[in-house]
Amino acid sequence: MNLEAVIGLEIHVQLNTKTKTFCSCSTGFGAVPNTHTCPVCLGLPGALPVFNRDVLKKGVMAGLALNCTICSYSVFARKNYFYPDLPKAYQISQFEHPLNRAGFVRIKDERGKERSIGITRAHLEEDAGKLVHDDDPKGPSFIDLNRCGMPLLEIVTEPDLRTPDEAYRFLVAVKEILQYTEVSECSMEKGELRVDVNVSLRETGEDAFGVKQEVKNLNSFANVKRALEYEIKRQSRLIRSGERLTQQTRLFDVSKNATVQMRTKESAHDYRYFPDPDLVPIELSPQEIDGIRETLPELPEERRDRIKAQYGLTDYDVEVLCSSHKIARYFEDSARGYKRPKKIANWIHTEVMRALNETGKDIESFAVTPERLRELFEIMDGGVISGKLAKAVFDEMAASGETAAEVVERKGMRQLSDREEIVDVVEAVIRDHAAVTDEYRSGKKKAFGFLVGQVMKRTGGKANPKIVNELLKEKLSNQPGVEDH
Repeated sequence: MNLEAVIGLEIHVQLNTKTKTFCSCSTGFGAVPNTHTCPVCLGLPGALPVFNRDVLKKGVMAGLALNCTICSYSVFARKNYFYPDLPKAYQISQFEHPLNRAGFVRIKDERGKERSIGITRAHLEEDAGKLVHDDDPKGPSFIDLNRCGMPLLEIVTEPDLRTPDEAYRFLVAVKEILQYTEVSECSMEKGELRVDVNVSLRETGEDAFGVKQEVKNLNSFANVKRALEYEIKRQSRLIRSGERLTQQTRLFDVSKNATVQMRTKESAHDYRYFPDPDLVPIELSPQEIDGIRETLPELPEERRDRIKAQYGLTDYDVEVLCSSHKIARYFEDSARGYKRPKKIANWIHTEVMRALNETGKDIESFAVTPERLRELFEIMDGGVISGKLAKAVFDEMAASGETAAEVVERKGMRQLSDREEIVDVVEAVIRDHAAVTDEYRSGKKKAFGFLVGQVMKRTGGKANPKIVNELLKEKLSNQPGVEDH
């Protein structure tokens, strides 16, 4: 029996508005529990919601970026269920009339073949609160209602995905698109992006779906992949042994790398959706939609193509640089007016990314601004410092916040380019390493590198490498029997 997986995703993205969906409470992260609340998001009797226009704009922008059809008429509905962190006992969402329909995102498989993954809908809704459980399983649970009413966009895919790797690639692509449009930071650590997965198995070639299992509240793409891998193996084992699957909602236990049953799955009618009587339908004119479309920034694939052509970079370069809109912007700002952009791209791949990882900084708060990075390259090209010293200068810039010129001056790192001063060191090295010089004479060209290293060592790494090489060649070639290097 050949089985294939059928996978669909529900992605919950927090839109980065300053205030909540239906009230003026702050959406700021990390506040003292239950301080960003009001009668509206607490669901107190008589409190009426007022829709945040910025939520609508960002919802439309996300829909356009995801190639959706923007609906001119959409309706908020009440999704009724009881849970401790849902004060109203219903969630304001969209059901029959969502804001966005019928979109798609293109991804590439491991062989580079492109395919489109359909998006059924991308609708607006408010978030619920958060339960905080005590470390002791028998201890109390607490409720933080700061998250109640946070603006969410729920993106529901078609069941087009077939492997955990495809699901992972799709999520990466969606996250990139949403970050490029700047409708959300998509920080999973802050709960701004959460994923539910639906997966079933069927015999390869069949059209009918198998029995769906939902795994909820996955908070990392790695866990999405791991949960899907486990579920595919679990369901395959049960099907092959002849057991009957029932539709379930499950959770992923990270410590056990396994899913566990949470409850049997409710169907849509269990939520008793009906239009919210306190909120009027949303009506958008074609002119309003086109006006938002005009504000769309350059999207990831467009930027990759442009940067590759404009700066003469490789596919690998643009994949690294454009994986984040902030890194891409940093590169372009650094390369502006500089004649060797590939050199800057390589430096960002290595030194900048290393420094960010070591300091835990975001590129926007990184001490080495694009202008300062470009200045570092300009003084390196001008012979003020060597490439080796440039790395030390860069590390000092990242630590102190100084410019390259300030670091060079304070640390006395200016490159030594005085030929008369360097020639004395070259002659001393040749004299002190006669055995290595003899090896060079006998044709062992690697000996030359040793001699260069000794000159650099004696000058504290400050000697101009080009002049060192020229003088060594000159002095060694003047020795009888020594070939020019």
